[in-house]
Amino acid sequence: MTDPRILTVGPQEHPYAWTFGGAAPIARIAPGTVLDLYTEDCFAGRVRSEKDLVSQVCEFPFLNPQTGPFYVEGAEPGDTVAVHFVSITPARDWAASTTVPLFGALTSTHTTASLQAPLPEVVWMWELDRERGTCLFRARDSDIEIELPMDPMHGTVGVAPANLEVRSALVPDAHGGNMDTPEMRTGVTCYLGVNVAGALLSLGDGHARQGEGETCGVAVECAMNTRVVVELLKGVATPWPRLESDTHLLSTGSARPLEDAFRISQLDLVRWLARDYGLSELDAYQLVSQAGEAPLANVCDTNYTCVAKIRKEWLPAGDPHRGLHQHLREVARALV
Repeated sequence: MTDPRILTVGPQEHPYAWTFGGAAPIARIAPGTVLDLYTEDCFAGRVRSEKDLVSQVCEFPFLNPQTGPFYVEGAEPGDTVAVHFVSITPARDWAASTTVPLFGALTSTHTTASLQAPLPEVVWMWELDRERGTCLFRARDSDIEIELPMDPMHGTVGVAPANLEVRSALVPDAHGGNMDTPEMRTGVTCYLGVNVAGALLSLGDGHARQGEGETCGVAVECAMNTRVVVELLKGVATPWPRLESDTHLLSTGSARPLEDAFRISQLDLVRWLARDYGLSELDAYQLVSQAGEAPLANVCDTNYTCVAKIRKEWLPAGDPHRGLHQHLREVARALV
């Protein structure tokens, strides 16, 4: 196996992108390139203490900075870009979370308006022990402390949208974007359908951990040092972002209302099984209905995101995305 090209992009070496689409690429990369990336947290590093309220230290819409975009040589509409996460490691020993007025699943919002006052703006600072792989929750209104295991992930991974659209990095949709699924972790391959020449891949929004649904709208937000391998599947379409781990196939859907996001993810998984595993759509529908799982990703963003997943051990012989995940796992092992 030949050594892949490695491109390192550190902090303050590039302008961040705040959108998917509409931003010039910071580099052109060949398929097979390894990217060693620094990504800033969703607050651009400005929330550093319990006194740093988002409404005072951040400027909307400049939230969720993305590292990229990267122009993938040879990528054209109808192709698929694969992003394999070799490692995701917090870049600092602290992280931040907060409530944001009129944002989150358990408060009035701009679209679900009511006479209720917004929830108060409160910041929680999380202590990260990178050697032990833990993060410490400290209650604000008592002396309770709870140590949780870290589960580093990226909330935002995506490419430029179709139809000349430019989408905020806060929005998930068919191009990927701010899906906020805890499934986007080390060892996973993310498949994204290409909509424009070069794909224009970006990622960011690192979370030391996040519960399913991201109920308050904010995870344990932290800067990340992340290594990924980027590959290209020519002539393979991926209508919605898909993930593959060693154990599961996962499809995503992003929309409002929540049941439409659920439907999109379920339909995409059914059609994926029909394409790559030789099942009819109705047989795949029955199998997913009885063997599938449906974790929530986010129920707070501009679009909600649902995940449909199924265990690979329960599937017939198949070749999902031409066996690319297994190839990238071998590349990742060689890099460690």
